[in-house]
Amino acid sequence: MGLCGGKPANVAHASSTQFLDDMLNNKRKSNSKLSKNHTKTVTFNKVSKAHKDDHLPVPINLRAFSLSDLKAATKNFRQDGLLGEGGFGQVFKGWIDETTFAPVKPGTGMVVAVKILKAESRQGHREWLTELDYMGRLRHKNLVKLIGYCEEYENRLLVYEFMPKGCLDNHLFRKSVEPMPWATRIRIALDVAEGLSFLHSQEPSIIYRDLKASNILLDSELNAKLSDFGLARNGPVGDNTHVSTRVVGTNGYAAPEYVATGHLTPKNDVYSFGVVLLELLSGRRAIAEERAGGVEETLVEWVKPFLGDGKRVLRIMDTRLGGQYPKKGAQAVAALASRCLHNDHRFRLTMAEVLASLREIQNAPKEVPRISTDREHRKIGNLKEGKNSR
Repeated sequence: MGLCGGKPANVAHASSTQFLDDMLNNKRKSNSKLSKNHTKTVTFNKVSKAHKDDHLPVPINLRAFSLSDLKAATKNFRQDGLLGEGGFGQVFKGWIDETTFAPVKPGTGMVVAVKILKAESRQGHREWLTELDYMGRLRHKNLVKLIGYCEEYENRLLVYEFMPKGCLDNHLFRKSVEPMPWATRIRIALDVAEGLSFLHSQEPSIIYRDLKASNILLDSELNAKLSDFGLARNGPVGDNTHVSTRVVGTNGYAAPEYVATGHLTPKNDVYSFGVVLLELLSGRRAIAEERAGGVEETLVEWVKPFLGDGKRVLRIMDTRLGGQYPKKGAQAVAALASRCLHNDHRFRLTMAEVLASLREIQNAPKEVPRISTDREHRKIGNLKEGKNSR
């Protein structure tokens, strides 16, 4: 849902260079149009011919909002209420009455997140319809709740429950945020696995297709929920082994066979989940910052030499944990990530199996947390910086 503030992850959509260029150009245009009083203006347009017949039946459990109500709820989309921004547009904080859903004064009623689709985005319109369809029908404790929508003239908006702790991306990778303890990381992994298992259990299965740290949102108690269903697709049915689609998603998270062929299966989500597990373990992004010489390295490439060795795998652990994690538990999660990341999708676990494994790890007998020595911390730090240590 784009609720990540601060520096964005160094990732890009894998579908095409043009798609990324369009996203960046639109963002620049949006930034240049901000007025001096920091108010975002929603422009009213006539219905586009391209969108006239491109609709889905709206789920009956969703609230239909007027644009004027959402402008009032967000104080005319003021920039001090901006929660995040992405290729689709912007997300603003708003307030509505819990019973009537009418706009109310800030600080009263229920807080919501209002996503605005850019009017010029044809690709975004298709994703808006997809998100409206899936999130309007599906209800699960580990999926962000879609409350309602607005479709007036050329304007497309979605209204979600507000997730006060933002996204996992910020908690793992921003140095200004307090490090997330081991137990919280495991609980978040379990929440994400439950959400994906629920999607894969549907008939037909639903493939999320864009799992990444910035799409995992956290509530006030750090319970994790999946957001942004614009790229979701129904999985294969009957005797079909896969669905053929254009390649979309995020570099560093997308399964290699999907990027190479466009063949989509639920095992693509399993691969992406394996990458998220590595991020939880290491505190590193799926795509690393460019190193000396301009070499860009994926997290999977960096960790692979360590995954096969139970002792060496501890070298990938996030130094911000300060060694406060169970050694056997960390090794078990690393081994699970390795099985999710198998190059041959047929040998990857299902999300139901992943969920069962994580529950076993969480319920394993408690062990004394391993506290790394100063020398080990320096050695791990050198490894992460690409230095040789002896």
